Amino acid sequence: MNAIAAAAAMALSSCATAPQAPPRKAEHVLYEWYDDHGPGEVKVHIDLTEQRAYYTRGGRDIGWSYVATGKEGHRTPSGTYSITEKIVDKYSNRYGWIEDEWGNVTNGDAKPSTRVPAGERYVPAPMPYWMRLTSYGIGMHAGVIPRPGEAASHGCIRLPRQLAPQLFEVVRVGTPVRISH
Repeated sequence: MNAIAAAAAMALSSCATAPQAPPRKAEHVLYEWYDDHGPGEVKVHIDLTEQRAYYTRGGRDIGWSYVATGKEGHRTPSGTYSITEKIVDKYSNRYGWIEDEWGNVTNGDAKPSTRVPAGERYVPAPMPYWMRLTSYGIGMHAGVIPRPGEAASHGCIRLPRQLAPQLFEVVRVGTPVRISH
C-alpha cells in the first residue's frame, strides 16, 4: 500500500469526527391536500378513533388531516351532519382563558362565568375558519393539535392551521360531514 492510500485509510477509519449539529427533531405531517378542484361535491369524514379527517370531491380523495376532537367529558358526537354556517373570524362564547397584564395565561381552561382576578382578563378562544355542524356549538375550525392522534378539544373538531383556510374555501353551507368511530 502506498503512503497516500495508507494515510487516506487511516483518516477514514479514525474515531474522531468533526462536530455536528444535533439531529433535527422529527415533526408530524399534520395533513396532505391535493384537491384538483374538479367536478363533484366535497365531503368530509372524521374518524374519532384515528383522530383523522378524510376529504373527498366527487368520490376522489383530495386530502387527509389529523384533527383534535373532544376529550373526556367533552366528547365530539358521532353522526351525519352538514355545514350550516361559515365564519372566517369567530370566537367561542363558551371557552377561553384568563391572562395577566403581561399576557401570561393563568387559567387555560376558563369559561365566561369564571371569576377573573383583579388585573387579569378573560380571553375567548379564537376559532378561525369556523364551520358549524350543530345548533349547540360543535363545528370545525383551525386550532392546535398538541398530540396528533389524541383528543384535545372541548367538542369541536380542530383542524391544522395551514389546512383550515383551504378547506373553508372549498366547502359550502350544506357540505356533508360524517363523524364516526
